[in-house]
Amino acid sequence: MPTDLIVEVNGVNLCYNDSGKDGIPIIFIHPFPFNKSAWQDQFDFFKVTNRVIIYDLRGFGGSAMDNKQIDIALLANDLIRLMDKLYIDQAIVVGLSLGGYILLNAVEHYPERFKAIVLCDTQCLADSTENKKKRYESIREIQEKGMDNFAEAFVEKILTEESFTTNKELVEKTKEIILSNSQIGIAGALGAMAERRESCSGLKKLTLPSLILCGKEDVLTPVSLSEFLFTHLPAAKMHAIEKAGHLSNLEQPDEFNRHLDEFIKNLN
Repeated sequence: MPTDLIVEVNGVNLCYNDSGKDGIPIIFIHPFPFNKSAWQDQFDFFKVTNRVIIYDLRGFGGSAMDNKQIDIALLANDLIRLMDKLYIDQAIVVGLSLGGYILLNAVEHYPERFKAIVLCDTQCLADSTENKKKRYESIREIQEKGMDNFAEAFVEKILTEESFTTNKELVEKTKEIILSNSQIGIAGALGAMAERRESCSGLKKLTLPSLILCGKEDVLTPVSLSEFLFTHLPAAKMHAIEKAGHLSNLEQPDEFNRHLDEFIKNLN
């Protein structure tokens, strides 16, 4: 495991890992409700050739949380201020699920800070009324009953049936990561996702090189939503990954890394 580092960003201490290589950095933004360890396979793969940074969002993993209400704009600003603190002018940034919401917000407001973007198992739509209601129900459940039931139910939605039969180690690891996070951090992120605004209307303006990766069996963010991003982003490429659900980078790390590596090597 790489050494954990701490930097103060927007008044809170964020925990991160940095491979320290030269060149354009690759920054990975983890999905909900995980932490930077969700990117360990990618960190190990890309650190050989690139500077790679993985970090815990505020309230997750080793990162602190203050009394501010979390929203997507704040998390996007955390990313930019983290880049400032690490003296990174431009980066290739990869966001999965919640990480994709953050990335879309950040690139809308700070387009000059990005060399390219990679959107994984994510979407540009705001929550429907029904989905918003479900998120607030999850917050109440966590506050009243703790994390166990939430973690169990969430894992069943994000991994493929095949993983439950052939990769029990991944299933248990996924639960452990969820349960290692604080209730307050998870509740805060649920509220941020519930209240996020749509980012679809700005896609046509994003002319950056873009890669869209998704699991073919993703039920939380179906392939059709990735296809929407693909058709509306002017400079996008897309790959749907076989035998993967919502966590395409964890279920099929080799194929995920191959597509990402090819995309990065073909950037001008």
